[in-house]
Amino acid sequence: MELQAIFGANVRHHRKSRGLTQEALAERVDVSMETIGKIERGAAAPTFATAQRIADALAVPVTALFGTHADSLPPGERGKLLAQISRALADVNDEQLSRIARMIDAFKGG
Repeated sequence: MELQAIFGANVRHHRKSRGLTQEALAERVDVSMETIGKIERGAAAPTFATAQRIADALAVPVTALFGTHADSLPPGERGKLLAQISRALADVNDEQLSRIARMIDAFKGG
């Protein structure tokens, strides 16, 4: 996955985990909501200064926005699928995530 997509997915994840809308984050960072949307979709890369302001607004180290857990994923198709699932889960709200977790538990039989 390219760095812009990783950064965007991480921004989206941290924004949603803090209950912020794109509009609220944009206001805190002093950029447009459109800019935040493009960053989250991986369609635009922020400047280093903007990346730092986003991290500050989300109360996370800036390195958390660039990082991925790819090192902990298994190689091959399984790792690709797990990364795809992780990106998809970054788009859901807390209620949806809770339902998905229950569905996974039911699917696994546990």
